[in-house]
Amino acid sequence: MSGAPFYYNYINACNSAVSPSTVHCKNTILTSYFTKYLLQKAMSPFKWTTPKHWDKNYMLYVLYCFGYFAVINTDKFGIIPQACGLQGYGVMYQPTNAVISNPLLTGILTPRIGVDTEIVRLQPDYSGVMDIVGYYSDLMALTAEAAGMNLVNSKLSYVFFGGNKTVAETFKKLYDRIASGEVASVIDKSVLADDGSVPWELFDTNVGNNYLVDKLLGDLRKIELMFDSDIGIPNSNTEKKERLTDDEVNINNFETISKCALWLELLQEQCVKVNDMFDIGLGVDWREEVKPYVINLSLIHISEPTRLALI
Repeated sequence: MSGAPFYYNYINACNSAVSPSTVHCKNTILTSYFTKYLLQKAMSPFKWTTPKHWDKNYMLYVLYCFGYFAVINTDKFGIIPQACGLQGYGVMYQPTNAVISNPLLTGILTPRIGVDTEIVRLQPDYSGVMDIVGYYSDLMALTAEAAGMNLVNSKLSYVFFGGNKTVAETFKKLYDRIASGEVASVIDKSVLADDGSVPWELFDTNVGNNYLVDKLLGDLRKIELMFDSDIGIPNSNTEKKERLTDDEVNINNFETISKCALWLELLQEQCVKVNDMFDIGLGVDWREEVKPYVINLSLIHISEPTRLALI
């Protein structure tokens, strides 16, 4: 990180649409599943009030994936949100113009910010949340994949030695029948070894030693709670322990809510600017389900022992 992120195009150096993960799940569909799930979860703390003719899904996905959108007044569609680029620098290194390209609009538009358009952005550095979402969706997909593989491997762990292709195919069908849940499987005795012994052996006679699904599913839940804390969603991401205090739970709540509160403050300031320019009643606030956490945080009193333990 070579420069302060007050430059609005700082995100060009750390593109939020790229996952910072170093290991990726081979099952890309599984990764996409968790990406969709976490992205929708990231959108959940806030409730928006928008004009009826706006497509709220478009607005939210542009905001959370790209990091910002422009509000413009058009002759054909009225006042609408649009995905955009940014250009120019003001004295505070903030953008001076939006750059909008839409096949249903005439030409490339470059409205001036504060005069012809207002920008609504999610974070101070104009970035979205796809870097966070991508990182955790990769972790969750890898964990889910490992749990699925462990479930299969925990059924049986045998190695078969076949003298020819016919015998090998017989063993494959035998394993498939047992793995599918058949209580009894019959094979021809011709597949036995010359001395009458069975030509297969176990990797591990105690299958329970290899069973990790319960631990992996627990880790999957922990990863999701880590995402909640990083994204700013209320949770009790604390390890269960004998003397967990209310203060420690409240500290975690503050850690999670504080990031969302920063985003909300920024979004509300920009909604005021949009309404001053266009008078469309754009607004955003906490969802009703989240408000109790916010109210409780204003009443937090942290005891001195807990405060010292946190330093």
